[in-house]
Amino acid sequence: MNLRRIVMVVLMLTALLGCERKEMTQPAAPKQQSAPAEEGIIVAVGDSLTAGYGLDETNAYPAQLERRLREAGYPWRVVNAGISGETSSGALSRVKWVLTLKPDIVVLVTGANDGLRGIDPKVTEKNLDEMIRTLKERNVTVVLGGMKMVTNLGRAYTGAFSAVYPAVARRHDLILVPFFLDGVAGRADLNQDDGIHPTAEGYRVVVDTVFPFVTRAIEKRRAKTS
Repeated sequence: MNLRRIVMVVLMLTALLGCERKEMTQPAAPKQQSAPAEEGIIVAVGDSLTAGYGLDETNAYPAQLERRLREAGYPWRVVNAGISGETSSGALSRVKWVLTLKPDIVVLVTGANDGLRGIDPKVTEKNLDEMIRTLKERNVTVVLGGMKMVTNLGRAYTGAFSAVYPAVARRHDLILVPFFLDGVAGRADLNQDDGIHPTAEGYRVVVDTVFPFVTRAIEKRRAKTS
């Protein structure tokens, strides 16, 4: 083998070894971390107290609840299905639409506008019964948010109105939030200028109230499927 061919072979071997060394020392591409799988869907059904009247939707309680759940390790989506001004009759009329959202859990907070309009509490109770029956027939877990009414409507009316929610919860074996606006109602610093609708900070207190009841509903569903 002449000198020229020897030099060429040496150069080729050197190049091949260099490539092999590069491949061996090249760092592996970082593994992509996948987001945790969504465990289920919670639909928040209600009126302006659910919709977040006067605020950006990201500050309403459903959005704040979803963030709190995810921080606590519950990868659930919370859908805001609140409509301002809606009565329990209006909520009943769209319960089939709510089912198209494929909820696993529904947080039902309705009836405040019934009370403000002086609607007979028996009507509110009947509407709640029908909504809950429809939801449970589709295997939806219902968390019922209790409401109370302003005292200027008279003791008899406010007493009958407040009694609706625990009665319905007992009848249907529901998880009941005794008073959805606990710690918020009547506090000027946690409500907007109208004195009725919570501020973003007010909704943080609402989420503090609702959170343990919602997580109980989640654990209840987990127990069913385990």
